[in-house]
Amino acid sequence: MATRDIIVLGASAGGVQALFTLLSDLPRDLPAAVFIVLHVSANAPGLLPGILGRECKLEVAHAIDGELIMRSRIYVAPPDQHLIIEDGSVRLVHGPKENLHRPSIDTLFRSAARWAGARVIGVVLTGALDDGKVGMRAVQQRGGITIVQDPLEAPFPSMPMSVMQEIKVDYSLPLREIAPLLNELSHEAVDEEVRYPVRDDVEIESRIAEQKMEADELIASVERLGKISKLTCPDCHGALWEITDQDILRYRCHVGHAFTAEALNEGQSQMLEAALWSAVRALEEKMMLAQRIVDRARKANHHRVAIMFERRAREAEENSSLLRQLLLSGEKGDIGEPVFQSED
Repeated sequence: MATRDIIVLGASAGGVQALFTLLSDLPRDLPAAVFIVLHVSANAPGLLPGILGRECKLEVAHAIDGELIMRSRIYVAPPDQHLIIEDGSVRLVHGPKENLHRPSIDTLFRSAARWAGARVIGVVLTGALDDGKVGMRAVQQRGGITIVQDPLEAPFPSMPMSVMQEIKVDYSLPLREIAPLLNELSHEAVDEEVRYPVRDDVEIESRIAEQKMEADELIASVERLGKISKLTCPDCHGALWEITDQDILRYRCHVGHAFTAEALNEGQSQMLEAALWSAVRALEEKMMLAQRIVDRARKANHHRVAIMFERRAREAEENSSLLRQLLLSGEKGDIGEPVFQSED
């Protein structure tokens, strides 16, 4: 009889301490494998397993591509790699980001739901934005158990709240109550997963994340998910398809980048910020060049040229200052919505 032997955990901002606390409470003989995605930068030094393993009774290590899944072990997604569960083994894929992240929580949760069905327990902890919302829905649709950290306790409640707004979770608990529940649930027998078939969109998006498709098949798969929109991908600047989803507004490009509407809005804000800083740089370079021309024109007694480029230098400086003030006030949240501020 199958049991709930696959536990997937997702966390973002504030997640290191939350994971440390939760994992330290798990028993040594936990009859399940635990998989963790924490949003980290691509160049992070890879110290997370050592940190999480200090008080943990289970073995904690970065996942290795192709290794078989074993119970009573904790598999941590390495920086800049998606962690995927595939037919009893682990896969690492340097594929397109989902919700601006690699590793992505949605990618892990969706793959677990696809391959393990009702055996999966999904847990979303503290974090910003809403990565994990789509993946947790897939876990529920396949008969798995859904758990979130109580948003009132989470230092960054956005992620657990976004899950709760999308689905009726099975449990919303303080951090210290989650580990005992995981141990209890992992001993439960589960129904045959044929009662919870894999949805077409979960199958397609799982295969896209695996990056095993040729280009023409990948494009055709994205087109099957929805219709082309007027928006562009902030990661690759290609066209975005709006996914046919009655509950969650989502987008994908034909390369494979995926976004919820909230993540796409954040990506557009980051892209806009980068463009504005580039404009500041260009204006300041224009000012410096104009000042250099003025200096040479004065030495050559070309007064009309000097006057013309003095005006250009002054205009460039004024425009640069205006943009810089706008950017800095946006970062501080002084101009309405903090357009350029990320909770992560």
